[in-house]
Amino acid sequence: MPPKATAKAATISGLRGEETDSAAQRDRRKRILDATLALASKGGYDAVQMRAVAEKADVALGTLYRYFPSKIHLLVAGLAREFQRSHEKVERTAIPGDTPKQRLMFVLGRNTLMMQRDPHLTEAMVRAFMFADTTAAAEVQTVGETMEKMFAKAMGIETPTEHDRAIFHLIADVWMANLVAWVTRRASAADVQNRLELSVDLLLVS
Repeated sequence: MPPKATAKAATISGLRGEETDSAAQRDRRKRILDATLALASKGGYDAVQMRAVAEKADVALGTLYRYFPSKIHLLVAGLAREFQRSHEKVERTAIPGDTPKQRLMFVLGRNTLMMQRDPHLTEAMVRAFMFADTTAAAEVQTVGETMEKMFAKAMGIETPTEHDRAIFHLIADVWMANLVAWVTRRASAADVQNRLELSVDLLLVS
């Protein structure tokens, strides 16, 4: 997975994190992300332009840049929010499956299906995630941490070890790479599922 946030990225993230200070700022951030994902859902990565996001979210362009310096930051933050919402659902329900592998595959399969239902949005978010550099490290780290939590919950691991985290990172990398293959039509939905199952089988050898 990508490295921890640099000091510069952390500073930028701190500015973007100001929305926690007031209800108005939280609402503004929500509107920005809602606008971003709506545009992406209609036209994919190329449809997300900063000026269009600002207009749709009803915020000044300068305000948008203060929260999110680029479309990469916007889309990776959107991916993080989507995963966080999915994780909240996982937290509230029992995950089907008799073994950790089965439960993990259920979580992976459900999230994959959710993303495949909106190919334009998935293309935009996954593309941004793969293109993200260290300036978006805070957003990328949030995505990675949320995936770790989902995987740990599925496997019944309360406190993941470094070995557990290394496995989670590999599974996440395989997952994202295969979603890229799917959105670029180099792999079918069945291919993605089969590759995930093979990866989980190889990495979670009893």
